[in-house]
Amino acid sequence: MNLASNIKYLNDNLMKQLLFFSLLLLYCSNLFAQKAEYATKTNIPYYTSEEMAGNTYKKERCVLDIYYPNNKKDYATIVWFHGGGITGGNKELPEALQGKGLAIIGVNYRLSPKVKSPTYIEDAAAAVAWVFKNIEEYGGSSELIFVAGHSAGGYLASMVGMDKKYLDIHGIDANNIAGLIPFSGHTITHFTIREERGIAGTRPIIDELAPLYHVRKDAPPTVLITGDRELELLGRYEENAYFYRMMKVAGHESIKIYEMDGYGHGMTYPAFPVLIREVEKMIEDIKGQ
Repeated sequence: MNLASNIKYLNDNLMKQLLFFSLLLLYCSNLFAQKAEYATKTNIPYYTSEEMAGNTYKKERCVLDIYYPNNKKDYATIVWFHGGGITGGNKELPEALQGKGLAIIGVNYRLSPKVKSPTYIEDAAAAVAWVFKNIEEYGGSSELIFVAGHSAGGYLASMVGMDKKYLDIHGIDANNIAGLIPFSGHTITHFTIREERGIAGTRPIIDELAPLYHVRKDAPPTVLITGDRELELLGRYEENAYFYRMMKVAGHESIKIYEMDGYGHGMTYPAFPVLIREVEKMIEDIKGQ
């Protein structure tokens, strides 16, 4: 091969490499752009105007925010209920869940003592029902709706998923929830409900307002996450462990429990990656059926 041929050969290879890297850069740029394209809409009522008529507090609190990928279809959605003991707190779109190709829906609900149980559970169910009925308009899949929350929010997530009557009112089968992922949620009757009844917080109650009361083998796949049993709020790990055991006894085949060693009740930081990982696994299981 002469010099001219060598130069042509090198130039051709150089052009091919430049073309390859240009296409690779374009692909990566497009991939990044797709991951970055999200939209947020705030303060969407989840009750109808007729259902809220004349109730100022209901109008104020019964709203949700939605953060969703606007260039993707049939994505999964995480409905997120905030904590605060059912007496405080506000809707949130956890930053740790953003940019993961999922929709996040942050929900407000009415609070005690302005309302009593089970009003806030009814609000949580109404919000979940809204997601089932509306998420496809935003591009999401109604078959991939996961319900989660921290502390009081974890309790509400569990109640909506375990006691089917709350979603039945809205024509939704709770078993169609793709997964329940409560963070440090009560599985016994919530301490605020006990306080409403004049019962001390150290006296455990398991009645119809306890997720434990509704243990059943056909409940949605469930992932329980708590803080370290020695650092958590009184008994929170143990009651979740008991819920886990009784679900197993009832024949439930898709339940896990995680204890975040070294973290107390505010264990969301290490728990969010677990949530994402478990949601991805559940999505794979659903699509593999």
